[in-house]
Amino acid sequence: MIQGLYEAHLPVSDMEASIHFYQKLGLELAYTSEQLAFLWIEKGKSWLGLWKCDQVKLPYHPSIRHIAFHVDLEDIVKAKAWLKERGIEVREVFGFSPERQPLVLPNNPQAHAALYFCDPDGNVLELISPLRIDVEEAFEMMELDDWYKQKGKS
Repeated sequence: MIQGLYEAHLPVSDMEASIHFYQKLGLELAYTSEQLAFLWIEKGKSWLGLWKCDQVKLPYHPSIRHIAFHVDLEDIVKAKAWLKERGIEVREVFGFSPERQPLVLPNNPQAHAALYFCDPDGNVLELISPLRIDVEEAFEMMELDDWYKQKGKS
């Protein structure tokens, strides 16, 4: 029945600036009006809705102002440079400075590599890639480079 997530939504204060920002990330504009825009994440499969509204003033919480975009593991390693080329800075998260990202999230029995940044309104965005699924192995959050060292990979 359920095949995936089709849409997610974020509040924004400046529609034009937000559309431009998400287009820099490679999203394609699908629809726009004064108060709403949809951008394709993967055309025909998933899109992001941007709403110009007062809820953009709500303090950040991951349950309401957070989106995680799936990327291939090979791309997560290049993501920091890719963002920098677009004028987007990685943000500190969980005590990990931008220099220490991507980091590995210990969501046992899953593990994911991720890095974090913000859109113009402070909505927190994440690039994330699975490292392993359904493997019981407890560990502390760490830098991706340290994960590879522990696993004997370079």
